[in-house]
Amino acid sequence: MARRFAAKRSKMGNFSDGSTALLTRALAHIPGGVNSPVRAWRAVGGQPLFISRAAGAYVFDADDNRFIDYVGSYGPAILGHAYPAVVEAVTDQASRGFGYGAPTEVEVALAEELCRAITCVEKVRLVRYGT
Repeated sequence: MARRFAAKRSKMGNFSDGSTALLTRALAHIPGGVNSPVRAWRAVGGQPLFISRAAGAYVFDADDNRFIDYVGSYGPAILGHAYPAVVEAVTDQASRGFGYGAPTEVEVALAEELCRAITCVEKVRLVRYGT
């Protein structure tokens, strides 16, 4: 399958050699080479870029090519990637642990703030979901 993607490189543009190498490795252990059918790109004749890092409005592939991030982590990166205030807050909380499996003051404060900010909301339930 990786060969088929590599053969289409000339038609679809220059893909990152690093992404091609990572796709080859991924295909050996991950069905379709990606963990989400949305990321597969096979239906449109391309191959996924493997992202190594992100900063602000940009993502960088395995060869450090820079791209504007129009996906924005599907919403969570609305302030941009690695926004300093967010990095600081996450680092602070991570140093105290996370995911205790029990209620915390932080979630109470968040619920209070949400109810204050959205005047029609009286109560909230904080849950996660996966795709």
